[in-house]
Amino acid sequence: MKERTHLRSLFFLVHLHPMKYKRILLKLSGEALMGEKQFGIDPVRIRQYAREVKSAVDAGAEVAIVIGGGNIFRGLQAAENGIERAQGDYMGMLATVINGMALQGALEAEGVYTRLLSAIKMEQICEPYIRRRAIRHVEKGRVVIFGAGTGNPYFTTDTAAALRAIEIEADVILKGTRVDGIYTADPEKDPTATKFDNISFHEVYSQSLNIMDLTAFTLCKENGLPIVVFDMNKPGNLLNILNGENIGTLVSN
Repeated sequence: MKERTHLRSLFFLVHLHPMKYKRILLKLSGEALMGEKQFGIDPVRIRQYAREVKSAVDAGAEVAIVIGGGNIFRGLQAAENGIERAQGDYMGMLATVINGMALQGALEAEGVYTRLLSAIKMEQICEPYIRRRAIRHVEKGRVVIFGAGTGNPYFTTDTAAALRAIEIEADVILKGTRVDGIYTADPEKDPTATKFDNISFHEVYSQSLNIMDLTAFTLCKENGLPIVVFDMNKPGNLLNILNGENIGTLVSN
């Protein structure tokens, strides 16, 4: 009953303030959850992210999230420890489920309805990923967290984000990072780097700007799915993007 009342109030909000993007796929890196720590999950940072997502949901957005696992384990680094690449990638997928559970807990502490869906079956803690079920959850106003990447080794969580966004017919991928957009060079290393407000997929590719791995990037380009790269650590940015403000860098065809 409480969920129905919440949805009814959202209905009126949506009609008062039409949003630029209605259904979004938010991509967060595992490293982003570390905050000021060297490893694991920073409770302050994850609470901040949960509040940002709540503000988007309260405004009427339909939100799905893909989160990386680099704060716990990176499949690519496994080879250095003598672990086979595929095995390491599966270990990384499990790390994303741990992050997904942590984010789910933080969101529910803020009163947000959530569902955690995993590409690898583990029924005791989350639902298996089924496309139609994921879409239904999103339509009902629940925040859907996609865990375990694509369920396949050799694919990154960027690719999982692109794939899931296309599958649930999201309007945009919002890639939350530590920097406020795409630059001509790494702004943390090169003070002369200049920021793009808008850039095409072709320009990103021809200038070798590193925003996503090529598989993910190609999926977005071929399916006409825009990407906004923005600073997730600045409070209010997520909601302001939904309301049409020019924040971060928009990548589109």
